[in-house]
Amino acid sequence: MNLKLVTLGGVKLDEAVYSVTIPTIDGEISVLPSHEPLVTVAKDGVITVRCSKETQEEEFFAISGGVVKIDHSSVQILVDEADHGDDILEAETQAALERAITARDNAGDQIEREKAKQLIDRHMVRLKVADLQRRKRRR
Repeated sequence: MNLKLVTLGGVKLDEAVYSVTIPTIDGEISVLPSHEPLVTVAKDGVITVRCSKETQEEEFFAISGGVVKIDHSSVQILVDEADHGDDILEAETQAALERAITARDNAGDQIEREKAKQLIDRHMVRLKVADLQRRKRRR
């Protein structure tokens, strides 16, 4: 099946894969070839891509919400942002997380708190993906 991961900046991934696990508003779903057609909403989280049935090799992407369209032979995921685990710099992401936490703690109103919370969530997901990628390299 073909997986196409598209962000506002362009196509991040467009290749044949064996399976993909996607965080959605209704829970995490795993998609294999010949999956029933579905359109759903993705939420901030980790996309896990398994490239072939024969290997346990996985790739990880941190995403921020979007739309997922699945048919029998393809999966299309349209998101605002997607970062591959190899592209995430942990030290910078940790520093950004700390700034977001400080912004939340010093927020003057509910809107500022909500924006800071969204940034905290995004950076937490990115750190999770970086950790998964680091563990994968150690195997």
